[in-house]
Amino acid sequence: MAHQTHPSLVTTEWLSDHLDDENLTVVEVDEDTTTYVNVGHIPGALLWDWKEDLQHPVRRDYLDRKGLQDLLGRSGVDSEGTVVLYGGNSNWFAAYAYWLLKLRGFNRVKLLDGGRAKWALEGRVLVPGAPPVPTPTTPPQLGEAADQLRALRPFVLESLADARFIDVRSPQEFSGEVLAPPHLPEEQPYVGGHVPGAFNIPWSKAVKEDGSFRSTDELSELYSPVLKGSPDAPVIAYCRIGERAAHTWFVLHELLGVQRARNYDGSWTEYGSLVGVPVEAGENK
Repeated sequence: MAHQTHPSLVTTEWLSDHLDDENLTVVEVDEDTTTYVNVGHIPGALLWDWKEDLQHPVRRDYLDRKGLQDLLGRSGVDSEGTVVLYGGNSNWFAAYAYWLLKLRGFNRVKLLDGGRAKWALEGRVLVPGAPPVPTPTTPPQLGEAADQLRALRPFVLESLADARFIDVRSPQEFSGEVLAPPHLPEEQPYVGGHVPGAFNIPWSKAVKEDGSFRSTDELSELYSPVLKGSPDAPVIAYCRIGERAAHTWFVLHELLGVQRARNYDGSWTEYGSLVGVPVEAGENK
């Protein structure tokens, strides 16, 4: 099956034709919400700030199931509603929100293939200004939590010997040359480097110039060095704080059907600050 018709994705053409669907809620998710207001957003799209709307207010964690359920209700999503997510950077934070919704048990969610970039490149309408105010609904019931999609620190440490780790950061971050992308210096680990034996496959290799995903055959070839190993070994994607890794998790789990794929959202800001764990530095082998 070609990824363009995958049930986890919608195309820009499809979304343009369905913007007025009663049970469809479109949400832009990003860390820089000024673009939504000043440059513009897809008509009718709501706005979720990845930090203000999706994170736990105190500790490093996400909204719990009840908090996420309430967010959906405030966004006008009821028991019949479907959510389409999109954002900048080829859907970094949209994929992050998608993964979180799945993790908490909300499954009626899709990504806009290509995100904001493809929509704009095609000359489709972007509307500047503040988000619309949705009519709150009775929050939808959530399904069973999908904890197997997440790699927490104990699981990561227990899996160092047998898991297949994918470091989706840039080669400079992987080698330890830099601790974070130059424009995102606020979250940094204590040391640079990578998990020993990790494969460095930057997230951006999975997308084309317009931000849309590559074909299934191309994606399978891209990740073949990782997937040709033991079929039972966990496949753990990580980056700096989990947003780029969520993008790669989406490719692996949703587009390629790798059910053992997990997102390590603690990622290198956590691992690179732990005491006594093995760390490698240097270029990809």
